[in-house]
Amino acid sequence: MPLSQDPSLPGHWTDEEPLECVSILPEMRDVATICFQAPSGRAFRFLAGQFVTLELPVPGGPLYRTYTISSSPSRPLSLTVTIKAQPDSIGTRWILDNLRPGMRVKALGPAGRFTSAQHPARKYLFISAGSGITPMMAMTTLIYDQGRPSDIVFVNCARRPSEIIFRERLEHMASRIEGIDLKWVVEEPDRFQPWTGYMGRFNQLMLGLMAPDYLEREVFCCGPDPFMTAVREALAGLGFDMDHYHQESFQAPQVPGEVAPGPDLPEDPQPEADLMAEVAFDITGTTATVPQTQTVLAAARGAGVAIPSGCTFGVCGTCKVLKTAGEVHMVHNGGITEDEIEEGYILACCSNPMGKVVIDA
Repeated sequence: MPLSQDPSLPGHWTDEEPLECVSILPEMRDVATICFQAPSGRAFRFLAGQFVTLELPVPGGPLYRTYTISSSPSRPLSLTVTIKAQPDSIGTRWILDNLRPGMRVKALGPAGRFTSAQHPARKYLFISAGSGITPMMAMTTLIYDQGRPSDIVFVNCARRPSEIIFRERLEHMASRIEGIDLKWVVEEPDRFQPWTGYMGRFNQLMLGLMAPDYLEREVFCCGPDPFMTAVREALAGLGFDMDHYHQESFQAPQVPGEVAPGPDLPEDPQPEADLMAEVAFDITGTTATVPQTQTVLAAARGAGVAIPSGCTFGVCGTCKVLKTAGEVHMVHNGGITEDEIEEGYILACCSNPMGKVVIDA
């Protein structure tokens, strides 16, 4: 009987034992899935969505890099990480260029709180970009392996269709059971390959089309920081209960010379219903006192000030007005340019006043 299947082995793998690389599966350019096993044959115990920190023997001393586990705890005899090398990568580049089957590396963990196990729900909304798909893959695979009825809206954003990691495996799972609803968003199509899915940057309009019942879902988000900020602001702007929003934040074990990571969510002031704001309309001489959660457009209508509007979703730009003083929290969907924002313009339909604001209207 192979050692990895020996039921007499006591306990589970711990990070006192190194990981042995057993295979490397290229996913696409600069992306690969590394499969590890315990040299002792012990099984792995972790929560779907957690990560491990690898100690990499790069020239100049060990380098510590944290990677989300892309495999599911329902398949405990191996542990995989799916890695993507960026142009400035050091550790990931070393793995892709140097790691080979049979080599062993030290690991710390598993660790992390970004897991559906701590937030059980009837409905999930997984939103990711690029390699941020890895924890979503682990959580979806676990739900798939459990064989119970599921309700997952799975959104992944990539530059091109050919750069969607795990696309074939996810589509296979979605074809075998009900309840896995895949939504791909790309910035541009592949050459000579028709694309009939979503195109552009993820926004509130797409969210409403992909998951009309998003208010009822537990949301998990992972990707580059600007992407997660945009998703968080889009949800907050639509009145989503942010207690049900979770985003990836590595809480890695402390390693030599490393600074402890910060909290789960960065500071990002949001409009609050119990805080009042004052909106002054310069031309008409009218002032409205409203909760921060009310938009400038709603405040104008309540004060009898006419501001033209169209979609009320931050797309058409009809309600563009000049803000001459104060701050607003604005979540738009392309109806205003960065240059216009720098000049002081806002979209009244999707801007919440934060304190006293003066509008040229």
